[in-house]
Order: sequence, then C-alpha cells, then structure tokens
Amino acid sequence: MRDVTAVPLDTSRSAHEVQRDVYLRMGGAARVGVMFRLTDAVRRLAMAGIRARHPEYDEQRVRRAYARLVLGDALTRAVWPGQELVDP
Repeated sequence: MRDVTAVPLDTSRSAHEVQRDVYLRMGGAARVGVMFRLTDAVRRLAMAGIRARHPEYDEQRVRRAYARLVLGDALTRAVWPGQELVDP
C-alpha cells in the first residue's frame, strides 16, 4: 500500500493518520460509498450556492448553471444545444 505523506493544511498530522487508517480498514467498497456521499454533498452545496446567488432561476436553470460549472462551456452547449449559457 502506498504511503500518503501529504497532510491537508487544515488537519493535524495525527488526525490525518487516524483518518487514513480508518479509510484503509474500511475496504474498497466502503471507501467508494464515502466518495459517492461526499460527491453528492458537494454537488448539493454547489447547487445551493447557485440558488442563493440567483433566486430567480428555476430548477432547470440551476442544473444548467451547475453543468456549466463542472463541465465547462463546450460540453454544456453540447448537452443543451440552442440554449443560452447560464451563469453559475
């Protein structure tokens, strides 16, 4: 197993080591589950930020703004051809 030596700036080395050890004991499937839950939490947080900045957006515009944020302009235009780009 690879040794992870980079410690996040907001985490003490000892806390980082505990967290790393917990993740290693979890096994692959459990770590993937954590990854999916964290990804979903970040997506929901980003969309909440879009709603807060643009209360006039309906849910379709929020989704398009989020897509632009994570996919960029070219892919967003490919997914929604003929639609205006929406500011995140």
